[in-house]
Amino acid sequence: MPYKIAIIGATGNVGREMLNVLEERNFPVSEVIALASRRSLGTEVFFGNEALKCQDLATYDFAGTDIALASAGGSISAEYAPKIAAAGCVMIDNSSHFRMDPDVPLVVPEVNPEAIAGYKKKMIIANPNCSTAQMMVTLKPLHDYAKIKRVVVSTYQSVSGGGKSAMDELWHQTRAMIVNDPVETVHFTKQIAFNVIPHIDVFMKDGDTKEEWKMIAETAKILDPDIRLTATCVRVPVFAGHAESLNIEFETAVDENEIRDLLRDAPGLAVVDKREDGGYVTPVECAGEYDTYISRIRRDSSVKHGINLWCVCDNLLKGAALNTVQIAEVLAENYLNK
Repeated sequence: MPYKIAIIGATGNVGREMLNVLEERNFPVSEVIALASRRSLGTEVFFGNEALKCQDLATYDFAGTDIALASAGGSISAEYAPKIAAAGCVMIDNSSHFRMDPDVPLVVPEVNPEAIAGYKKKMIIANPNCSTAQMMVTLKPLHDYAKIKRVVVSTYQSVSGGGKSAMDELWHQTRAMIVNDPVETVHFTKQIAFNVIPHIDVFMKDGDTKEEWKMIAETAKILDPDIRLTATCVRVPVFAGHAESLNIEFETAVDENEIRDLLRDAPGLAVVDKREDGGYVTPVECAGEYDTYISRIRRDSSVKHGINLWCVCDNLLKGAALNTVQIAEVLAENYLNK
């Protein structure tokens, strides 16, 4: 059965990727509506070869729309969620606003697709933080194999996670340094070009940033509240693609080769792990790819049952647009019109 789909925030990086992923995965659509703020009224975006003119979100009637894919920020989602739900439309939200709401499922389809069944409480399904999503796909098969006790994760997150203004700032700063112009810092707290910044989102009272807290809280909701997790989130001068270094401690003994095989066979993952120059994946190689790539799998001899690995994915895809469309696929196949 085809579905009428609305894309909220269609002119943004994630919104455009949603349109691409819907078309590439042949999602059964009867009509796709591009929605944005009034200032983007009439702006063209593309669904395959079809040009869509953006309509005004403020005046759009969601009656008859089946699914709304939202990527326009938490305040927009909070404002429009009641209106969307009242019209009988399910909103799949990319913002952080509803993630910790106990009545809203927080879903990575490879990990907890059964949680989607709870969408009727508020007609909302939340998409996790981009850094959490790739980590959940990686940890799920390992947690099933041998229960995970503790995770230490350091992230290396591209500027596209901060939106177009962040990408523009990296570009302008890089150019300024090459031609010896003054470097202006607006979006970031420090210069991002040729630098790394150990600060994403606001600081919290305990010293963690909110990005780090999200990884902890979302892991508990999606996978297992008993996993102890600590995170350090770092912004790096890369345009697209998030990387993570994961140190995983298990409750029981694990076999490195079995872990490599498990990850190779798990949905949404690809293993490229050669112990040679270039035998690993970096953000450049994962751009535009649906899979999360795993490399550098090896034992951690400092703890009894420890493994280290490196995971990389396109944050605009698995971290946002792809995961959202995958949720919509499960929703449409198993829950809508049943």
